[in-house]
Amino acid sequence: MKIRALLGALACSVAALAMAPAAQAAPNYKSEYKLSIVVGTTFPWGQGAQIWSDLVRERTDGRINIKIYPGTSLVQGDQTREFNAIRQGVIDMAVGSTINWSPQIKELNLFSLPFLMPDYAAIDALIHGEVGKRLFERLEKAGVVPLAWGENGYRQLSNSKHEIKEPADLKGLKLRVVGSPLYIDIYTALGANPTQMSWADAQPALASGAVDGQENPLSIYTGAKLHNVGQKYLTLWNYVADPLIFVVNKQVWESWTEEDRKIVREAAIEAAEREIVIARKGVTPEDSSLLKEIEGLGVTVTPLTPEQHQAFVDATKEVFEKWKKTIGEDLVEQAQKDIENRKK
Repeated sequence: MKIRALLGALACSVAALAMAPAAQAAPNYKSEYKLSIVVGTTFPWGQGAQIWSDLVRERTDGRINIKIYPGTSLVQGDQTREFNAIRQGVIDMAVGSTINWSPQIKELNLFSLPFLMPDYAAIDALIHGEVGKRLFERLEKAGVVPLAWGENGYRQLSNSKHEIKEPADLKGLKLRVVGSPLYIDIYTALGANPTQMSWADAQPALASGAVDGQENPLSIYTGAKLHNVGQKYLTLWNYVADPLIFVVNKQVWESWTEEDRKIVREAAIEAAEREIVIARKGVTPEDSSLLKEIEGLGVTVTPLTPEQHQAFVDATKEVFEKWKKTIGEDLVEQAQKDIENRKK
C-alpha cells in the first residue's frame, strides 16, 4: 500500500509539473527587458517597437517581458549615447536610428550620404541586399545582435522664415541637426548654420525661435505638431533617409533559449515589416494624403523640380566624396551598384 501511495503521489507531482504555467522563465531571465526608442509610441517608429514588444510577450507566454523607454530616457535623452549603452548592457533592446548610431559605427553614415537614395525602391535595395548584410555583420562585431530593418523615412526640411527652393535660400538659417558630423558638413556646404542638439532639446528651441528650422521625416513633423512651433515652410527634397534597426544586447541574447531567440527574431522581422508600411503611409507618390493634411494646417509645402533638386546635389557633391572615404569606398560603391540595379 505504501508503494502504491508513493507511486500515486509521484504521478500527481509529475502531472503538476506538466501543468506548470508556460510563462515560467529560466532562472537567468530578467523580469523586465528595457527597450529604448528616441520618440514616443504614437510615431511609426514607436509603433514598431510596441508591435515587437507585444508579439514577443504573447509568443513567449510572458517569459520575455519588454518595457519601452521612449525619449532615450535610459541615457538622459542623448540619443548619440544609445548604442554604447546597448553594448554595455544599460539598455537590453532597441529600435534605433542609423543616424544616431553612426558616431560609433561609421559605416551607418552610408544612409546619410546626400542624395544617394532617389526613391523607396533604392532604400529597399540597400537594406534587403548585400549592403544590409554587411552592415549587420559590422553591428555583430560591435557587440549587438541586429535582427531586422525598419524605417524612419526620408528627411525633409522645415523652417520658420521662408520657402527653400535653392541652396542660396539656406544661407544663414540656424538649423537643428542630429549629432553626426556629416550633417554639419552638409548644411555648412549649403550655407546654413547647423546646430547639433538632441530631439528633446530641439522642440523647445524651435518654439522659442532659438533655431529657425530642422530636418525630419514627415511622420515626425506631423506627430510632433511642428507647425505649432513656427515651422510653416516645408521643402520636400528626400536628401537622406533613415532606416531603423531592431537589436538586442549580445549578453541578453545569449541568455535566452534557442527557441526564444527564434521567437524574438521572427517577431522583430514581422514588426519591422509592419512598421515600414506605417512609416510610408501618406508620403509616397501613390499616396500623398499626409502632404494634403500638412497643407491643410496652413503650411507651405514646396516640392522641388528636377533642376532645383540637381542644384542641391551639386552643392553637396564634395561632402559626398569626402564621406565616401570615411564610410568605405567599397561599401558605397556596392550601394550605388545595388541602387542602379534596383527593381523600380
